[in-house]
Amino acid sequence: MSVLLYRGLFDDAALFPPGNAPMVGALSAHRAHRSGPRAAYVGPFLVSDARLGELRAVLAREEGAPEPLAVAVTVPGGPDGVEPAVAAVLADPALRLVGVEVAAEPGRAAEAAAALGAGLPAGAGGFVEVARQGEVAADLAALAGTGYGAKFRTGGLTARAHPDEEELAAFLHAAVERGVPFKCTAGLHHAVRHTSAEGFEQHGFLNVLMATAALVGGGPVREAAHVLADRDGPRLAALAAALPDDRAAAVRAAFRSFGTCSISEPLEDLVVLGALPVSRTR
Repeated sequence: MSVLLYRGLFDDAALFPPGNAPMVGALSAHRAHRSGPRAAYVGPFLVSDARLGELRAVLAREEGAPEPLAVAVTVPGGPDGVEPAVAAVLADPALRLVGVEVAAEPGRAAEAAAALGAGLPAGAGGFVEVARQGEVAADLAALAGTGYGAKFRTGGLTARAHPDEEELAAFLHAAVERGVPFKCTAGLHHAVRHTSAEGFEQHGFLNVLMATAALVGGGPVREAAHVLADRDGPRLAALAAALPDDRAAAVRAAFRSFGTCSISEPLEDLVVLGALPVSRTR
């Protein structure tokens, strides 16, 4: 059973809704995940630029802190916030910048990519959050060849914040077709498509992985939409387990990661489905 498909997939967004964990608790839990048997699956600690000062203050109070904390910074205010966010991280030896995610207004993805190009140091990745309200395909075309990826919202605190399978499939298809790597944010709380307690139709991250697999294999957008709507967890897990390593690597080259306010819950979903061995997650 290959676990390549899930390595580094889960970015730690404990600070963000709906989790809203306090800084000290989120940091402690993240370090436990990164030092435990699940470490291979855990991505960086996500923090908004507005909370960098709080994070730095917490780190400054620590004695004998471990190695620098790998962080990816979200910049929801747009391109003008990239430079000060990067400067704040680089000024603190307790932090190591691994990525910046900047929001772009509709039609302004190229501007956001240019800000990343001007501000990011070597070794740090960049993602531009494309607006669902704009011409998503055009924004993805603007990102093609820049070396930066796209970020797409797959959920939120309202039903409207959750794109349906046709909308998400269209995004995935456009990204794969243009060779733009992507990550997702919000809404992917579980492995498989489901209806939440609030009545929201929420996508499963396993569905997104397998829809991406269909697209990198040359499948049409309608096939991706069909996979995104699938609620049969064991079938999806079996399809994922059957992917050869080269196809799994191609999927992850496209779908880089997603932010989750819980690291444990999505991994436990995979264990229950038999997609990950119990010995690797306990």
